[in-house]
Amino acid sequence: MARVWTLEEALESSREEIRQGYREYVNSSLVGYLGLLNFDRAFVRASGCEVWDSEGNVYLDFLGGFGALNLGHNPPRVIEAVQRCLERQRPNLLQSSLNGLASALAESLAAILPTGLTYAFFCNSGAEAVEGALKTARAATGRTVILSTEGSFHGKSFGALSASGREKYRAPFAPLVPGFEHIPYNDVRALEQRLQAQDVAAFIVEPVQGEGGVVVPDRGYLAAARAACSRTGTLLIADEIQTGFGRTGALFACQHEQVCPDIITLAKSLGGGVMPIGAFVCSERVWKRAYGSMDTCLLHTSTFGGNALACAAGIAAINCLLEEDLAAQAAAKGQYLLERLKVLKGRYPLIRDVRGKGLLVGIEFAQPSGLLNRLSAGRLGGLSYEYLGAMVAGALQNEHRIITAYTLNNPNVIRLEPPLTVTYAQIDRVLQALEDVFEKNGSLVAFVRTSAVNRLRS
Repeated sequence: MARVWTLEEALESSREEIRQGYREYVNSSLVGYLGLLNFDRAFVRASGCEVWDSEGNVYLDFLGGFGALNLGHNPPRVIEAVQRCLERQRPNLLQSSLNGLASALAESLAAILPTGLTYAFFCNSGAEAVEGALKTARAATGRTVILSTEGSFHGKSFGALSASGREKYRAPFAPLVPGFEHIPYNDVRALEQRLQAQDVAAFIVEPVQGEGGVVVPDRGYLAAARAACSRTGTLLIADEIQTGFGRTGALFACQHEQVCPDIITLAKSLGGGVMPIGAFVCSERVWKRAYGSMDTCLLHTSTFGGNALACAAGIAAINCLLEEDLAAQAAAKGQYLLERLKVLKGRYPLIRDVRGKGLLVGIEFAQPSGLLNRLSAGRLGGLSYEYLGAMVAGALQNEHRIITAYTLNNPNVIRLEPPLTVTYAQIDRVLQALEDVFEKNGSLVAFVRTSAVNRLRS
């Protein structure tokens, strides 16, 4: 029978109590899924790049909240900013007034974003930021078609999911929002051909596809997309939810090509890993076309968007990012990591590719080949595609206490996405662990083959 918990009881709950609670009241299948790889540990403390489980073991976090922990776990200055607001008893939600902290955060964003992005709308998550950006594009242009790319990931709410590029996540919820189309990523010709009809409201694109498998486009792709959109009256939306705030070695990934989109979507590390907050920021021209009158200024709103505590966290996070020059740190540390991963690639056939930008790095694994794969009509390859990345992540966590995960739209890729505050010694520890895993890769391949044979028999 369900019971009401106190906060102290919840803070002291055991691993088994947490499992049971998830089984009965949250997501029973998730318990089994995480349990397969022993990923269901109870973590009780975190600081910087490290987390502690209930048994006192220390882990390196190279997942980094999917890009939400650029400042690391529990950054003191961000927590202090939230606490100062609480101590002053500032109203957190008061929608019948103007919030000075939201105003300050919006101006701070305008100061660090590409020139011309000035009007910010605050919400609670990346998916909400994308939803708002898509609505704004339609309202500002009067067009309805939204163009995005195959392999992309923009969120799992209806509009964001409609823009996302993997059928596995879209199909169970069809029909989705009408008017969405997908073209290949990193294909300028396909983009230019589709935009010729001049009926597309916006092209939404990730400067680096994170969940697509850490796919870095050819240099010049974003600049060409900017030019094509400008010629055809199409708005360019840069989804920087995962790539923003220093992750790729620049404050924002579109700045690598000096590209200014019409709208940019932000979230994850905007809240310093402490408060949930998202935003879309657009040019004055776009904002005023969509919401530039007293009749239209409230067309798009959010109850908790721009609340004082979240904005305080955002202000502190931006100051930390700039004062510690974390974008430059990400560039240098990412280059160091990639160079050494390429050495491992040359030594281990299990690694098909390594790629990334800054501290957003992916390792893609080779697919199985040979007699068993041919006899299985390719089904072994399909199983490997879905599980080999998870097996490497499992070996890293269970044998080396390093937390990683595969990318959602390409599960054959594991990501290395640590806080930007990671040290070179911690990077070296991960490199050594990866080398150990690849030395033992026969056990991983054996696992995949055994699982394939069992599936074929069933």
